[in-house]
Amino acid sequence: MERALIPLPPTCLPGSAWAELARTHAERADALTAGRRARKARGERHAVEDFLFEYYNTRPSLLRRWHPGVAVTLQASSNGPAPHSAWRWYTTDDDGSVRLDAAAFLADRSDTVTFVHRLLSAITSRPAFTGCFGLHEWAMVYRDDERRHAVPLRLGQAGTDAVVESHPVRCTHFDAFRFFTPAAVGLNRVTPTRATQPELEQPGCLHASMDLHKWALKLGPAVPGDLALDCFELARDVRRLDMQASPYDLASYGLPAVPIETSEGRAEYVRRQRQFGDRAAPLRGRLVDVCERLLD
Repeated sequence: MERALIPLPPTCLPGSAWAELARTHAERADALTAGRRARKARGERHAVEDFLFEYYNTRPSLLRRWHPGVAVTLQASSNGPAPHSAWRWYTTDDDGSVRLDAAAFLADRSDTVTFVHRLLSAITSRPAFTGCFGLHEWAMVYRDDERRHAVPLRLGQAGTDAVVESHPVRCTHFDAFRFFTPAAVGLNRVTPTRATQPELEQPGCLHASMDLHKWALKLGPAVPGDLALDCFELARDVRRLDMQASPYDLASYGLPAVPIETSEGRAEYVRRQRQFGDRAAPLRGRLVDVCERLLD
C-alpha cells in the first residue's frame, strides 16, 4: 500500500502570518543555541553539546532562519517581499510573492535528496534493535590512550577495555563505526560501510536519531522551520544519553552516568533509547515526505 503524504500546510501565507512564524522560530533557535554562542564568546568548550555544532557543522545563524517548506507561498507584506527573496533557491513572482523554487533546489541537490529518501525510508521500514547498549563510544577508546574528549574515563583504561571485551559489540551505524580504534574494529558483529548504510541503519540507533538533524540540514530550505528545530532538539537530547552511557566521567558537566556495564544501567539505556525512537519516528516520516514532494 502506498504511504499517504502528511497534509500540506496552507499554500499561501500573508505577510503578518509568515513574519510571526519567522519571529517565533528565531526566538526558539536563539534559545537552543544560547549556550554554544556564550561558550564560543568565552573561548570555552563543552564535550557533550559542542558535538552538534562541530560534527554536524551547525551554524546558529542558519538554524534561526525560518523556511516555509515546499509549495508554500509568502505574500508580500507592507515592507515588500519576504527576505527569502534574496536567499538561494527562492523565486519571486511579479506580485512580490516568494516561494521555494523546488525544481532549482532539486537540480542542484538531486543526489542528496535521493540518498536521504532512500536511507530514511529504509530505516522506517525495519524494526528497532535495542541491544547495542551504547558500546560504540567504548569501542572508540578501546586499547587506545588517545581521547576524543578532555574528560577522564569513569573506569580507567583497563576497566573500559574489560567492558568492551565482556559484551557483544553490534554497531550498525557507519559514522560511529568509522571512529572505532583499530583493536575494536574486529570485535564488531557487523562491518558497516558507506555503501551498506541504507541496508544496516535501523530506528533504534541513537546516532540514526541524531542524524535526523544532519538530514534536515542537507535538505535545507525544503524543510519547514518547526521540523528543522524539532530535529535539532531531538539530537541535543539524544547526544546527552549517548555521552551519559559512554565511558567518560561527565560529573564536571552535572550529567550522571548511565552505567551500561551493569544490568540496571543497560535497562535504563534501553528504556530511554526506545523513547527517543518514538520521538524520532514522526520526524523521520516528515523528512521522507519532504523528499517525496521534491522528487514528485
